[in-house]
Amino acid sequence: MKITRTNALKGTVSVPGDKSISHRSVMLGSIADGITEVHHFLQGADCLSSIACFRQMGIHIENDGNIVRIHGQGLHGLKSPSDVLDTGNSGTTTRLMSGILSGQNFECVINGDASIQSRPMKRIITPLSMMGASIESLRGNDCAPLKITGQKLHGIHYDSPVSSAQVKSAILLAGLYAEGETSVTEPVLSRNHTELMLKGCGGDITSVGTTATLRPVKRLEAQKIVVPGDISSAAYFMAAGLIVPSSEICIENVGINPTRDGMIRVCQAMGGDIKLENVHEVCGEPVADIIVRHSSLHGTVVEGEIIPTLIDELPIIAVMAAFAEGQTIIRDAAELKVKESDRIAVMSENLTAMGVDVTPTDDGMIINGGKMPHGAQIQSHLDHRIAMSFAVAALASEGETEIIGSDCVNISYPTFYRDLFQLAK
Repeated sequence: MKITRTNALKGTVSVPGDKSISHRSVMLGSIADGITEVHHFLQGADCLSSIACFRQMGIHIENDGNIVRIHGQGLHGLKSPSDVLDTGNSGTTTRLMSGILSGQNFECVINGDASIQSRPMKRIITPLSMMGASIESLRGNDCAPLKITGQKLHGIHYDSPVSSAQVKSAILLAGLYAEGETSVTEPVLSRNHTELMLKGCGGDITSVGTTATLRPVKRLEAQKIVVPGDISSAAYFMAAGLIVPSSEICIENVGINPTRDGMIRVCQAMGGDIKLENVHEVCGEPVADIIVRHSSLHGTVVEGEIIPTLIDELPIIAVMAAFAEGQTIIRDAAELKVKESDRIAVMSENLTAMGVDVTPTDDGMIINGGKMPHGAQIQSHLDHRIAMSFAVAALASEGETEIIGSDCVNISYPTFYRDLFQLAK
């Protein structure tokens, strides 16, 4: 993909459905009783991996390209798969499904692509094993492939060392099959889509502060789910509107859950002109239209409790920092090293190629902005968030930028380039 500078971005865009909510709708729909109907489902490769895995376990799932209907078989209705459960590039599928599989009455193996085979799974193996689960890393390196032999589980209280919705969700989903109460306390509250959706289908779950507590129920009820636009996908248009001169963009129907809205807060802290309109609630999730206009940005510090609310948006925040006056510091984000790529190293390498003054650190980066970036050859490392971030950077940079491996956006946003370029004036 080759991209050059544009004069302005103007218009309205609707981003695909929220990735986190789409994944969870498949998983909870599969173990609920009845037909769960999901509107505005994200048709990205990761979420399709979740559908494929649950189909392998005997769940009938209809997908017409927008509405997904999941014919749930109840908490104990999954069947032993005849082959390895292939999660592709999806860490969410791998980790959350491990929680569900820990309490089944069969044995299975979960595996994924090269990226999944290098991502840390000890963070779920440890707490699930404490609940009585039998999970074995077949290569002995605490990564996939994972062999899971279903067991009788018991509830635990887990003090998680990381604020991770995937870890929290894996434990809570295992808790559906456990004897007694299961609770998870995090250092900082991570995204809470699992808790909201569990509540919506009749789960007995409460949240106080950074602790979520679940008590098992005999059944979950199917529900109609309308998935809001994914704020992690909207983030690229927010950044593009801020850094490309003369731009004004409306991003419709975006989820603004307070455990996910850190991108909005950082844009405002950098002096960005961002407004929320038509704020309302859909299926327990707050939703709004986001209006963004070109702004003169300045540096900021991104750290501490806001990090879990924008962990996937940090690459595009680093791009914004390159176009902002002054210094931006990102810290407390060591989690970036274990995403689809080592995003600290990859962002630093590619920003440097564009002439940006960036210093990688152990838990983030320091970016000195204010100098116009120039086009470069960008290595995406097949990381969708890297590719999308530098597509946005290219629209405001001098010269031509070439993104190697640009098709990886299909993981979360198959129509990204089309949607972005149609705003260009």
